[in-house]
Amino acid sequence: MPEHEAGTNGSPTAEVGEFLRRRREQIAQRWADESLFRTVFTVSRDEAAEAARHVLDALAAVADTERVHDTDAAGFLVVREQLSRMGASRSRAGFTTAQVSTEVDALRPPAVNLLLADLADAPADHARESVMALTILLGTLRLVVLDTALAEGQALIERQQLQLLEVATPVIKLWDGIVAVPLIGTLDSARSQVVMESLLEAIVEQRARFAILDITGVPTVDSLVAQHLMKTVAAARLMGAECVVSGIRPAIAQTIVHLGLDLGTVITRASLADALRYALHELGSGIVSSAADGAGSR
Repeated sequence: MPEHEAGTNGSPTAEVGEFLRRRREQIAQRWADESLFRTVFTVSRDEAAEAARHVLDALAAVADTERVHDTDAAGFLVVREQLSRMGASRSRAGFTTAQVSTEVDALRPPAVNLLLADLADAPADHARESVMALTILLGTLRLVVLDTALAEGQALIERQQLQLLEVATPVIKLWDGIVAVPLIGTLDSARSQVVMESLLEAIVEQRARFAILDITGVPTVDSLVAQHLMKTVAAARLMGAECVVSGIRPAIAQTIVHLGLDLGTVITRASLADALRYALHELGSGIVSSAADGAGSR
């Protein structure tokens, strides 16, 4: 009996599932040479072939459910982590979604050619319907890969944004018991959260009694920025540290007054140097400068 007759009593989609299992090894070996698998699983070709086998098993499971159009079919769930790894690798390599789509499309000819060979003696209508079912299934796989690639790309962007925020808001140890955060640029909700978390961690690690928030590099202060500053000051106090806000320029001071913002409970100083001098004084220390006529305490 010809191989294709094994599945002709069922639907074309069901036959595709049987075909994928029957030709699993041949397809996997051909897919292992395609760039989508070859460049991601670079340890060995065997690893690429094994990854292809897992994807083929998932496709066969989807075909069994007749949900070849559904990207949320249960069969895809078992390989989404693998597809995510593939998509993430292509995103890191700088591939666009169009390039990833082309790589997935390259998986179709090897599988379709084998299916046509199996159906060489089958009725033309049956062969055409089976090829259509396989094409739709691989098209859905393409959508799943693109979806996971986009999700991984977005996650990568979010991680990079967080890293940039952390780099842009360093917590500096100025003295024993004194830490400072020099803020530069706009202070939005996301950045203020990073500032607060980094500052509180530094207070604990350094056992700091004073934390200086220097806003010399903040271009404008509005009610939202002031609210973020107040929350950071309150959180620092809860951790046992006194917060000092420095770098309030004349224009910003006028803006605060016009907005009617109450910073009366916040210790402020004109510059970072003034804030450091205040903190040292409160700690019982001082800055000594050497002059030509001797040494004097400042």
